[in-house]
Amino acid sequence: MDDQTRRAMRLWALAQPTVSAFITAVVRDFSDRDDILQDVAVAVLDGFDSYDPDRPFTPWAIGIARNQIGLYLRRRRRDRHTFDTDAVANLAAAFEAIAEEESVLLERLRVCVARLGTRARRLCQLRYRDDLKPAAIAETLAMTANGVSKALQRVRAQLRACIEGTGALGRG
Repeated sequence: MDDQTRRAMRLWALAQPTVSAFITAVVRDFSDRDDILQDVAVAVLDGFDSYDPDRPFTPWAIGIARNQIGLYLRRRRRDRHTFDTDAVANLAAAFEAIAEEESVLLERLRVCVARLGTRARRLCQLRYRDDLKPAAIAETLAMTANGVSKALQRVRAQLRACIEGTGALGRG
């Protein structure tokens, strides 16, 4: 598999839940949803050459989903239970705005985590990357489970303040 296909697949894996939610908001039938999502995935991979990497990927993928839904709705025009194109456009715009906002917040989180002290970053890695519970983290770091929980609570407060731009991160 070449690097471009690998990159497209990685970006699609991140965008897929949002695209799927958008399709679910418009299409009632489960099998039709799955078919449209598969069509979108194929179109994303086929059209990845036209994707501008300087722009967020998820809104681009939602645009492709919007086109696929448009094709679906044209085929089902006589069904009273489908959205019109204006409703689909409004839903697409809402999902695109949410995706862009999430992208900004994720980038802020990445920067804020990088600014954490070594111990706080290690706690986050053990809890959220490795999915360890406080008791297991306590064993790993020779702390009490209660101490881990309190430390994580403080780290989450620091990260929240950093993301919101209301506070600096302490080292530790």
